[in-house]
Order: sequence, then C-alpha cells, then structure tokens
Amino acid sequence: MFKEMGEKLDKEFQRTKTNLELTVEALGMDKIIESAKVPEFDFDKWYNDYTTTNGVNGFEIKFVNESNNPDPEYATDGASGFDIRAYLPDGDVVIVSGEYKLIDTGLRFEIPESFELQVRSRSGLAAKHGVAVLNGIGTIDADFRGRIMVILINHGPKEFKIENGDRIAQGVIAAVSSKKYVNMKKVDKLSETERGSGGLGSTGIK
Repeated sequence: MFKEMGEKLDKEFQRTKTNLELTVEALGMDKIIESAKVPEFDFDKWYNDYTTTNGVNGFEIKFVNESNNPDPEYATDGASGFDIRAYLPDGDVVIVSGEYKLIDTGLRFEIPESFELQVRSRSGLAAKHGVAVLNGIGTIDADFRGRIMVILINHGPKEFKIENGDRIAQGVIAAVSSKKYVNMKKVDKLSETERGSGGLGSTGIK
C-alpha cells in the first residue's frame, strides 16, 4: 500500500516537474533564470577580505616602550595575554611578606574605544611565591595614556625580590561597554526575578 502511494506520488512529482520545465522553456524564462543566478559564495575570500579591512585578524594596539626591556608580545598563537615586565632603572625592589609595592613597567598604551587593557596576575608567581596583582585585575581605560603601574602584593611567607625585566604580570585586551554604548537610566523600581535581592551565600555551596 505504502509502496504504491510512493510510486504514485513520485509519478505526480515527475509530471509536475516536466510540465513546469516545459512552461519555463516556452516562456523563455530559462534564460532569464540562468542570467539571474547568484554566483557561488566564496566564504574564505570574504572572510580574508573582511577581517583585513576591519582589523579583525590584525588588531592593532599602539604602545610606547620607555624601558630597556623587550617589547610586549604574545608568546603563542593561543595565548590570551602578553607578559608585562618590571622597569627598575634604580635597582631591584624587595617586597616583604604581607606588603605591597607599585612597580613601574615603562609601557604606555593606546587602547581603542570600547576596549580595555586588563592587568592580571601571573599564575606562576602566585603559585610559587604567593605574589599577585593587589587589585585583582587592574583596568587601563581607553583614554589613559600614562605609564602602566602594577600593584604587587606578597602573600607568601618569604620576601620577594623583583629585578629589572622580570615578568610580573600579564596584559589582556578585552572588549567593554563604554559610555558611548551604555545609557545609565535612573528608575524607581527594578524588574522582579526569582532570586530577588538574595546576596552573599544565598544559594549555598552545594
């Protein structure tokens, strides 16, 4: 039964297709359709052209290096951040346990609008010495043109010595919503949610 229905439907489809092709040919529409065909889309070419024009593949970050250290660069293609080194022309700096100090880098950056430079801790320093960026993640705004200063704190039990050129932090370029795109609107009431005003510890730990 189903086989017969399928064969019948197939015959009807073929008949309809043939009639349509004859009608198109009789009206001369086949040539019109052929001339109106869209050329095959070359995605690779479009992607390369687009990213080159819009700087997606060649994102440019301008910087000035006023130190005698190597320029900042990404160590690998997959690295999220680049190393930031200490600039200590006056000699080594020692941070004793429990204290923090402001370390110059000699670097100044020109960050594009709606982006920021995040100054983050290096996992190696944190794991081996307990040394980290004090304010968690330092934010370098797009309109800041001064030298990058890193606040390092020593959580470890021993003093930590920093020498000129040591890699003390890492920089990550991140997109942010700036004033140009955000409209801060004051209201009398916020929308309701299931959580509401539940704050610290309200969801438990398990």
